[in-house]
Amino acid sequence: MDKPGLLIVDDDESNLISMKWAFAEEYEVFLAGARPDALEVFKRERPPLVTLDLGLPPDARGVEEGFLTLAGLIEEDPDVKVVIISGRSERQNALRAVSQGAYDFFCKPVQVEEVSVILRRALRLRLLEMEHRELQAARAKDCLDDLIGTSPQMQRVFETIEKVAGTEAPILIGGESGTGKELAAKALHGRSRRKGGPFVAINCAAIPENLLESELFGHEKGAFTGAHAQRKGRIELAHKGTLFLDEIGDLPGSLQVKILRFLQEHKIERVGGRKEITIDTRVIAATNVDLDKAILEGRFREDLYYRLGVVKIQIPPLRDRDGDIEVLAVSFLQKYAGEQKKKVFGFTQKGLTALKEYKWPGNVRELENRMRRAVIMAQGRKISEEDLELDAVPKGGVTTLKEARENTEREIVLRTLKQNNFNVAKSASELEISRPSLYELMEKLGIRKEGKESRPSE
Repeated sequence: MDKPGLLIVDDDESNLISMKWAFAEEYEVFLAGARPDALEVFKRERPPLVTLDLGLPPDARGVEEGFLTLAGLIEEDPDVKVVIISGRSERQNALRAVSQGAYDFFCKPVQVEEVSVILRRALRLRLLEMEHRELQAARAKDCLDDLIGTSPQMQRVFETIEKVAGTEAPILIGGESGTGKELAAKALHGRSRRKGGPFVAINCAAIPENLLESELFGHEKGAFTGAHAQRKGRIELAHKGTLFLDEIGDLPGSLQVKILRFLQEHKIERVGGRKEITIDTRVIAATNVDLDKAILEGRFREDLYYRLGVVKIQIPPLRDRDGDIEVLAVSFLQKYAGEQKKKVFGFTQKGLTALKEYKWPGNVRELENRMRRAVIMAQGRKISEEDLELDAVPKGGVTTLKEARENTEREIVLRTLKQNNFNVAKSASELEISRPSLYELMEKLGIRKEGKESRPSE
């Protein structure tokens, strides 16, 4: 292994020689007797450690030349560890040196053993700082705000977000439910020129159709029964910020026309109003619906699709993200272990295997909820297979793709309903669908509200 570098700066040649012999076995030693030589050697060799005499020519009796050298070294490399060794023993010199970035201060004559200990400590600190910086850099690459992922699939998503965040182009985010589409929208907002403005989100599938127009556009007093006061809609509240239209694929046709007009003209009218209001907002939309198919079936306007999707970002499902299941599971474990104040530090081998083999139809949202519960239920210091309560992976397979899809839907819907004591409104909100849609899904899958399950008739 290469020796770490040590630059010794002193105007006394005998001191240079004795210091060199004292440290040559442990360090690769470089010598300099004046500021210009010291800075030249430092720029060329980049040693992590420096010992510096404050009394240097042409001001060998003073300290200013030494302080200028200190400043030059730190300007070149802010992480360098400089140990002052000086015959100028005034306390103010020591305080000034440390305040200007020196690691420590010794007065001549020095004990080589003492200096050696301090240099080792300084080098250790330098290495720790470098490790921390590398970890921070790796962490920054592996996450984007609350979006976490080391997989190549997510790295491409991060790169796209960084590339387009600063533009004003409308963005359409696609992906299955629970993949983190809203987190991606927040990351886009946080890196945009509008980050100081509001981020306003609305789930187009979670609000009944007869209320959605008012939620989006607002209403005037007396516009309809119950409209006792003027109310601004989500679009208006997003002025100077970002409007996030989640589950845009479930937007009713009548409102698709109005959203299209807003995107074209940047103006709205409140329900019951006559006055046009100009709105300055960036629109980000998201959907788990196949919009190309919806266009062919006449459920979604093609012109609105092209208006919304100037830039498209597709968030991959968790099952297709190589290695991210473990990374996310550890992140959620740390989060909820801290929240619950429980000393849970990892996974048993069977627990880790169960995590990897499970298909995660509910994606990251399901994984987070599962980890939260597992931390609460854990008895030991590691999360076990039993704590996770993941259904066994079917060995025999299924007959058809339709059957597989229905089995997955039934599993997610039934689990969500049970977690919420069959509160349909709360379950619909968590599943990010409307209550009528959930009732239809329950009927289709043969799930009764009281919690009994029956297979749909063939």
